Amino acid sequence: MSQEFNFDVEVGKILNLMINSLYTNKDVALRELVSNASDACDKLRYLAAQNPDLAKDELKISLTTNKEKKLLIITDNGIGMNREDLISNLGTIARSGTENFIKSLTGDRQKDVQLIGQFGVGFYSSFMIADKVEVVSRKFDSAEGWKWESSGSGNFTISHSEENIPHGTKITLHLKDDATDFLDRFHIKHVVQTYSDHINFKIEFIPENLEAGAKVEVLNSASALWTKAASEITAEQYQNFFKHISHIPGEPWLTIHNKVEGLVTYTNLLFVPTTKPFDLFHPDRKTSVKLYVKKVFISEELGLVPACMRFLRGLVDSDDLPLNISRENLQHSSVLDKIRKSVVSKVLSELKKKAAESAEEYLKFWENFGAVLKEGLCESSEFREKILEVSRFYSSRSPEKLISMAEYLDRAKPGQDKVYFLTGESVEKIKSSPQLEAFLAKDVEVLFLTDAVDEFWVTVALPYKEKEFCSINRHDVDISNIEKTEVKEEEIKDVTSSNFDGLLKFIKESLGDKIKDARISKKLTDSPVCLAVDAGSMDIRLERFLLEQKQIQAGTVKIFEINPSNRIIKNLNEDYANESKQNEAKDKVATLFDLACIIEDEPIKDAKDFSRRLQSLIN
Repeated sequence: MSQEFNFDVEVGKILNLMINSLYTNKDVALRELVSNASDACDKLRYLAAQNPDLAKDELKISLTTNKEKKLLIITDNGIGMNREDLISNLGTIARSGTENFIKSLTGDRQKDVQLIGQFGVGFYSSFMIADKVEVVSRKFDSAEGWKWESSGSGNFTISHSEENIPHGTKITLHLKDDATDFLDRFHIKHVVQTYSDHINFKIEFIPENLEAGAKVEVLNSASALWTKAASEITAEQYQNFFKHISHIPGEPWLTIHNKVEGLVTYTNLLFVPTTKPFDLFHPDRKTSVKLYVKKVFISEELGLVPACMRFLRGLVDSDDLPLNISRENLQHSSVLDKIRKSVVSKVLSELKKKAAESAEEYLKFWENFGAVLKEGLCESSEFREKILEVSRFYSSRSPEKLISMAEYLDRAKPGQDKVYFLTGESVEKIKSSPQLEAFLAKDVEVLFLTDAVDEFWVTVALPYKEKEFCSINRHDVDISNIEKTEVKEEEIKDVTSSNFDGLLKFIKESLGDKIKDARISKKLTDSPVCLAVDAGSMDIRLERFLLEQKQIQAGTVKIFEINPSNRIIKNLNEDYANESKQNEAKDKVATLFDLACIIEDEPIKDAKDFSRRLQSLIN
């Protein structure tokens, strides 16, 4: 007796796309089904490493046709599925959902169809070439088989299978009239050798006339690509393997394939994509580098690379780990720790080499993945310096072209013992900040940090090449010892004298608990005022970010800095003591404070009063 189910709403949308919109490059359907069969064999091979009794038969994938009934049949003897697996795996999309899939569509059908596997919806591509799909499966630890059947119209049925199959899965595609090329052995062979030659299981074609003496043909080389010498592998083979393991369209931006021998022996085949993976900033932030032991897939969830390298796709294969080790024990394996450190070091070394070879080409990588890689600066200090070496930044002297830390240090001024930076939402926003004025006047370069992660790593950054990182929105920043500029002597005396003590006291009384303190600025040369924070206090933008994320309940009051050289402040210094002008002076102080808040994107407490004061001052 069969039971009918409705597809998950997202599956319905995906099926509609597959059948009506992405009806192109139909070969991808066979590619995805063979890839899924390979994954099923991989899962059983891992279990067999733990329990040798499961390794009774050679794991393989078989393809056959029935030309009379227009059937293409894909069979594997992998892990198999029970009733619950069929419902959850073929009836819903648990991982990504259709929303992200649809957002990622470009309108270019050739590119869009490559996204199918990336979003975990590869099975549904079978409806590109079939108007009916039957799946018969038996799980390796179950005595009963189950049949899943659908025409892709919104529902599917599940029933007990009358077919006596061993463990594994058999998919029967009832081909559409315009997909009969999938009945042709030569076309099937072409698709397998183009997309799946590297799969580490035998893919065989079983002809219909086997009884008449026809022979079973193995369609792929069935050898692990990564075990071959790099010199023996073509660019096309690398590209096809990259697509298989990553489900990301296009060519890899960088391929890292090498064998390491020493304290630990392993081979890695890693790829840096040319385009961003769709889940790059997914909250789970999972890495996608697989661990193999002696060519047996073990796991993709062991954190072989840190989260800051989650853009990597590929694998690591080691002979130094026992096949029967549990995933729990692997988490604490010293061998795996050594492999992790070695892989991270190799990747950073290759990035540095690529940057040296072509700065322009490297910027493509940085624009895609720089914000992710900088997350590593918040973590262990072991690779912090190496990450900074390959990091790129905009700056006050280079607001349109990214520079390296080496370039920044080469341009540092005599007497400069710090790396100065300012965070902000964009380069344009930072360029307009009054905090920069003294630095621009002395031509002291300031790094512009615009990524959200920049707020965090700078708070834990150790000195780089003996220079500490220093935010210029702190009140105690002092660049007076850096290359004296032609500032008039009387202006310097004016700033350091007590001529403004009375005004500062007046400002503190006027603003009250809106500010922590009022002080003379060492940074302003043109603007009248700015906000600053004390040494050790949280930067303004970081505080605002944590407030938005509800990580802190309230912001702190800031220091209000004034510029004694500014005409507005000079006039205010003359007027505040005049009783007839005190109310006007208080309005000016309040308005200057609100303007400083606006520049720093801080909220104005009383917009109505600000409007009144502004109109009054204009009048």
